[in-house]
Amino acid sequence: MAERRVKVGSSVGLHARPANLFVTAAKEQGVKVRIGTADGERGPVDAASILSVMGLGVRSGEEVVLTASDDAQGEAAVAALAELLAQDLDAS
Repeated sequence: MAERRVKVGSSVGLHARPANLFVTAAKEQGVKVRIGTADGERGPVDAASILSVMGLGVRSGEEVVLTASDDAQGEAAVAALAELLAQDLDAS
């Protein structure tokens, strides 16, 4: 399984605009990606579901784990989404 850990860079965490940008990008990946908190207490949930992602209640600086299929497409998907999450999506 492709896996990537990343700290959320958005100042408000994964709420509203940042969550929407993340979910939109997850839907475009072509593979199913899941997201959960690094401590394992919340998730993993479908990264393409806005309600599920916002329901995680991820705060700024919190570490999350992205997972996808163990192939080149899954690796590329988690890498791209991790890069996105590391940015302050409220600043754009």
